[in-house]
Amino acid sequence: MPSFFAVKPEAVAFADAADKPSILAALSRLFAAGWELDPALVLEQLEERERLGSTGFGRGVAIPHARIAGLRRPVAALIKLSQPADFAAADGLPVDLVFGLLSPENSGATHLHALAAISRLARDDRMHEAMSDAPDAAALYSLLTNAADRDAA
Repeated sequence: MPSFFAVKPEAVAFADAADKPSILAALSRLFAAGWELDPALVLEQLEERERLGSTGFGRGVAIPHARIAGLRRPVAALIKLSQPADFAAADGLPVDLVFGLLSPENSGATHLHALAAISRLARDDRMHEAMSDAPDAAALYSLLTNAADRDAA
């Protein structure tokens, strides 16, 4: 498992979502499925973070994130959208890869390290292309876990 964050196959999916609210709702459901979290609470926390400013990273990637009470370590989810959607990204481009990150409530540096690890994955041209070309959720999960394990080494 990656050292900066945990990820499970149940938290990686392809999805149809046309806008930011539906993307955040889909991400909340993935966190609920993968990590047995309350999807309403997750959605509320992600929306609260988005009100501070878009987590649209650029290059077709968004990284919605929040802190949630009761978590023991950072956990991640990943959605590949069937069609790019507007996420008010910094570069103005629509997103098709959405990484979600939830961290423990008081996880200052740990949360930042996990965000940095995801950011490195998203900036890596070969990884970005491989994730964009992934044929299914199992392939995405494999790419994510293999890359994160290499990143932690």
